[in-house]
Amino acid sequence: MNLLAMLNNLLIAEEAFGSPESYTAYRAVSLTLIVCMGVAALAAIVLVMLQPGNSQGIDALGGSSETFYGKNKGKSLEAKLKLWTVICLVVLALFAIAFFIVQIPGIWGLAF
Repeated sequence: MNLLAMLNNLLIAEEAFGSPESYTAYRAVSLTLIVCMGVAALAAIVLVMLQPGNSQGIDALGGSSETFYGKNKGKSLEAKLKLWTVICLVVLALFAIAFFIVQIPGIWGLAF
């Protein structure tokens, strides 16, 4: 089964709509939200993979100490990565909520 057929199965059938224009608008909005959710999800995955781990591993056993500059140098990049990860996940959640709302038939004037 190809990707377009799978996406088409997520959408409301064309026969439910009164006019072809409203179905075209519904389909365009739905597919745009699906693509935006995919992009936001991929961005979140990449950002999470770029973040360093929080555990210190074997360094904690040796009692190695870091300088003040060494501690804060990484924090600025880490803080930015964490911020962008949170932003991507919030955007993904908003797109998912919007997609759910678009799937409600009453919005498009349909009665099921």
